Amino acid sequence: MAVATAAARASSAVPLLLVLLMLCIVGASRAANVTYDHRAVVIDGVRRVLVSGSIHYPRSTPDMWPGLIQKAKDGGLDVIETYVFWDIHEPVQGQYDFEGRKDLVGFVKAVADAGLYVHLRIGPYVCAEWNYGGFPVWLHFVPGIKFRTDNEAFKAQMQRFTEKVVDTMKGAGLYASQGGPIILSQIENEYGNIDSAYGSAGKAYMRWAAGMAISLDTGVPWVMCQQSDAPDPIVSHSILAAGERTPTLTFVAVPRVQINTCNGFYCDQFTPNSNSKPKLWTENWSGWFLSFGGAVPYRPVEDLAFAVARFYQRGGTFQNYYMYHGGTNFGRSTGGPFIATSYDYDAPIDEYGMVRQPKWGHLRDVHKAIKLCEPALVTAEPSFISLGQNAEGHMYQAGSLCAAFLANMDAQSDKTVKFNGNTYKLPAWSVSILPDCKNVVLNTAQINSQVTSSEIRNLGSSIQSSDGSSIAPELDTAGWSYAIEPVGITKENALTKPGLMEQINTTADASDFLWYSTSIIVKGDEPYLNGSRSNLLVNSLGHVLQVYINGKLAGSAKGSASSSLISLQTPVTLVPGKNKIDLLSTTVGLSNYGAFFDLVGAGVTGPVKLSGPNGALDLSSTDWTYQIGLRGEDLQLYNPSEASPEWVSDNAYPTNQPLIWYKTRFTAPAGDDPVAIDFTGMGKGEAWVNGQSIGRYWPTNLAPQSGCVNSCNYRGAYSSNKCLKKCGQPSQTLYHVPRAFLQSGSNDLVLFEQFGGDPSKVSFTTRQTGSICAHVSEMHPAQIDSWISPQQKMQRPGPALRLECPREGQVISNIKFASFGTPSGTCGSYNHGQCSSSQALAIVQKACVGVSSCSVPVSSKNFGDPCTGVTKNLVVEAACS
Repeated sequence: MAVATAAARASSAVPLLLVLLMLCIVGASRAANVTYDHRAVVIDGVRRVLVSGSIHYPRSTPDMWPGLIQKAKDGGLDVIETYVFWDIHEPVQGQYDFEGRKDLVGFVKAVADAGLYVHLRIGPYVCAEWNYGGFPVWLHFVPGIKFRTDNEAFKAQMQRFTEKVVDTMKGAGLYASQGGPIILSQIENEYGNIDSAYGSAGKAYMRWAAGMAISLDTGVPWVMCQQSDAPDPIVSHSILAAGERTPTLTFVAVPRVQINTCNGFYCDQFTPNSNSKPKLWTENWSGWFLSFGGAVPYRPVEDLAFAVARFYQRGGTFQNYYMYHGGTNFGRSTGGPFIATSYDYDAPIDEYGMVRQPKWGHLRDVHKAIKLCEPALVTAEPSFISLGQNAEGHMYQAGSLCAAFLANMDAQSDKTVKFNGNTYKLPAWSVSILPDCKNVVLNTAQINSQVTSSEIRNLGSSIQSSDGSSIAPELDTAGWSYAIEPVGITKENALTKPGLMEQINTTADASDFLWYSTSIIVKGDEPYLNGSRSNLLVNSLGHVLQVYINGKLAGSAKGSASSSLISLQTPVTLVPGKNKIDLLSTTVGLSNYGAFFDLVGAGVTGPVKLSGPNGALDLSSTDWTYQIGLRGEDLQLYNPSEASPEWVSDNAYPTNQPLIWYKTRFTAPAGDDPVAIDFTGMGKGEAWVNGQSIGRYWPTNLAPQSGCVNSCNYRGAYSSNKCLKKCGQPSQTLYHVPRAFLQSGSNDLVLFEQFGGDPSKVSFTTRQTGSICAHVSEMHPAQIDSWISPQQKMQRPGPALRLECPREGQVISNIKFASFGTPSGTCGSYNHGQCSSSQALAIVQKACVGVSSCSVPVSSKNFGDPCTGVTKNLVVEAACS
């Protein structure tokens, strides 16, 4: 009877359900159905080959977003991937901020406006070399909490924030199921790298996270990167019959899975944990991050292109560059510790928003070649073909569709191979792409993309214009004011306790700085004295330590990215009577990676000892007074709207002294070229422009003298320390100032200098494109753009050299160099070889001068043959204006 009643009620509800269904269909007429199968992400029933790139919204400014996204689209991307940064959206528990650089909705809409998709990596743990891995530090103080494990307090907070993000996206109609651009979401991040440390509780947490995410019903698939056992949870749905308070019918849906994905420099060998899931690559590292005290890493584009082609060759259909634009770690957002302010990452779009050539252009060509193969890739299964030692091919064939990839994995030797009745030459460590299984349209080791050289124009001192006249400096270095940051305790809310307190638990990261202060009475005959001298030992968990005795700097030390631990031993001079000991401990970003990273401490943990020839005095357990932050921070000296009597206007400002605030005014550089500050001459500190922090600066932190290479061989497996430059030099000298931070007329620049420097040496620079160059061999594969269709229709006019001005409105104004033959050198320093066509310069000038872009066929037919039987190259260097 109960069953019949339930059935009758359900039947009577059918007309209402039909009406609701029709309304849903009408309201979601533009919605996309995103699913997947074993081969690919499927959008509206169509398998897609997708190319993605990471752009993190808070690492740039909203006015930069449309340009960055358009350059990504022009570079052949289909998807923009971003993390969601919990700490910036909920800086105080329960108080949310989605404004300015934190406008996640605005960023996703900007991607949609460009016609691209979004992969939203909610996390909410992000790693990302971001402070505390993206967690707000207040989370650490939630009672009973343990991060990233089967802990109810943590799971409640994580679910609450994840729901907040999902509800925000739903409220703006941004999921594909609502007609928006978001086609994928991610929960957690690289948990599989560290889950063994958490044991069974880690496994339980991972299963909970997967189920929790799916229960949010976004209508798009969820992924878990680096999670080989990403679960396939069962989702239960309960239906309430009309008028009932409890479910009468419960259905168990088909399994809903988490797609496990790969992160790394190479993911061609990756296999999903189920044959029902596609092969996705969520992080293809385009370079590597920069640490203060480290050399600058970079990744050759030939190797990056090789990795991309190998992934699609071996069955991949979604690949994401981490990063496509890295951007800048503004404020105190860097993690690590010791991560630099620049997050350039050697990405295809550089920190300033300019395309990095030839990386951007060559990858664009790779994407075009792969997209030519898409009809075959999504229809057929790959078949393996052995081509000899360290060489292999994969062919995708279904009916008239055929595409092939031929790879030479040898890091030393080129190879000649036979495939499909034809002979192909494969350079070492390269992949050739054949969209019709016959004709090569691209080889990853052969670049047919221009190279761009950048010029840094220094505006901090008088410079000469093109007509020889002097241009006045735009930084008012004669108008510095200063304020002295007092040593030791100056705040009324200072805390006194016996023993040494760990820094993060004390400051909650409200400031980089924590003062430790104590005092001793010296009679003159203490066993830790040698006359008036003693040795002071201070052990610290890091990251930077300065010791002051009676207000004078007595010693300093710093940790490093590889080890933040500090053991400072320094001689100190004490006076009879009372002696004050002040220790300034400084953090440089909180840990962001590893099991239990949230428990990694900082600050002075001891021992702190005075020692001499006859004994020692351990100060570790004495009373210490603690002050969080600096007086200048409390007074907001960095904020130009906050007038303060602390500022002293005096041309004889102190230099090369620690703990000094500096302030000046400047006029923003004219034009719209990207702007940076050159902090050469300063020590370590933080800078603000019009009250906005552009980040920590540390030009005195030098890279090691060794480990760099003059030229990086792209052949062979890449690692983060393989290709390094700027050994023995500052890790970072230039610091990005977004145009959005500047205003017309006068601007304020405030510096807090911790170690000591000379602000008169600070200068502004603009980043401009110098020359554009290209180098193409007559043996290069035909242009990709000349390939007509996948049905073996091929037009083969031969290779061509392409030049394009990097900025809208520019035209090629000058051909600085052109040679067809055997030229040598690099962009900016080319030389003619013994074989050189006398017509080259005139031909290139005629084709290119006065236009924004040009294409010049590379053949003896076009230039004449200056040396029969020799493979010739066309090299061009041009300028745009």
